[in-house]
Amino acid sequence: ATKTANIAENKVAEPQKDLIQFEDFAKMDIRVGTILEAEKMPKANKLLILKVDTGIDVRTIVSGIAESFKPEDIIGKRVTVLVNLAPRNLRGVESQGMILMTSNAEGKLVFVNPDADGVGNGETIN
Repeated sequence: ATKTANIAENKVAEPQKDLIQFEDFAKMDIRVGTILEAEKMPKANKLLILKVDTGIDVRTIVSGIAESFKPEDIIGKRVTVLVNLAPRNLRGVESQGMILMTSNAEGKLVFVNPDADGVGNGETIN
């Protein structure tokens, strides 16, 4: 087995969360988007301010990924966005959604994104 496979085999998965009904899942509006702009939040080590084209609009999303990604490296990145999360004010900036992330075997943040060609901004994840 490869080194990466060994690391993945030794990683312990988080326990499953409580069961939900399909109706709970159906309330979430998850869409494909593209990061158009990214900048560091002033006086915050972990936060980036993103402008994301969600297909239905361009919105501001504040994301705690600044320790893992440089703003200039993620412009144009395709992402998966929870668009109907209630807005939240973070350090004076209203965040209007959430970028879905996971982490790899080494603990590095990874975008959950569509890799298929022909999937446009605004396409729903269901």
